Amino acid sequence: MDHYAGIDVSLATSSVCTLDATGRVVRKAKVAGEPEALVAFPAGCGHHLTRVGLEAGPLSQWLHAGLVQARLPAVLVETRHVKAALSAMRVKTDRNDARGIAQLIRMGWFRPVHAKALPAQEVRLLLTARKQLQAKLLDVEGAIRGMLRGFGLKVGPVGAAGFERRIRELVAGQATLERVMEPMLRARQALRAEYATLHRDLLRIVRMDDVCGRLMTVPGVGEAAS
Repeated sequence: MDHYAGIDVSLATSSVCTLDATGRVVRKAKVAGEPEALVAFPAGCGHHLTRVGLEAGPLSQWLHAGLVQARLPAVLVETRHVKAALSAMRVKTDRNDARGIAQLIRMGWFRPVHAKALPAQEVRLLLTARKQLQAKLLDVEGAIRGMLRGFGLKVGPVGAAGFERRIRELVAGQATLERVMEPMLRARQALRAEYATLHRDLLRIVRMDDVCGRLMTVPGVGEAAS
């Protein structure tokens, strides 16, 4: 008989529920939130698993890869489908969520999510980290502008290279403002340096990618660190 497993993923432990083809619960348990523990759970059941489902999320790609590597028929389930199905539950617990996911898998009422390969995950990590540093850099520059504006000092339009010089010109001769702006400018320098490092890493990837190369032939698309 075919069996179906649902996994409710959590940071420390994950709830797992196995159903038979009729929807009867065969086994349920909490296991460590590690690929090895999740692989060992169905191995101890002795049942043939037709499909193993887990909701797409931050840990899911990693766990899914471990299950697939162990040759288990794992599938990532679209988050909105899971939330819609589980919202009807009277009592919401991790174990009940695992059972609900298993039922979705058994009935086929789900939309599978593409599982990114490791190289794609690494590129996504680089893009996310670069964007985070860029956002923090802009936050610091905006904060500097805002603080000086309270003293009637207007930074005005200035490029990235001339920003620090402009700030020093504005606060020159004002001891308190100089003392406060100095660590702010050092923080900005550090963010700019680390952002530039990640930006160069991204450009190395872009220059080796044929699709990116074709896109960069479009007017206005290029290597500028924006």
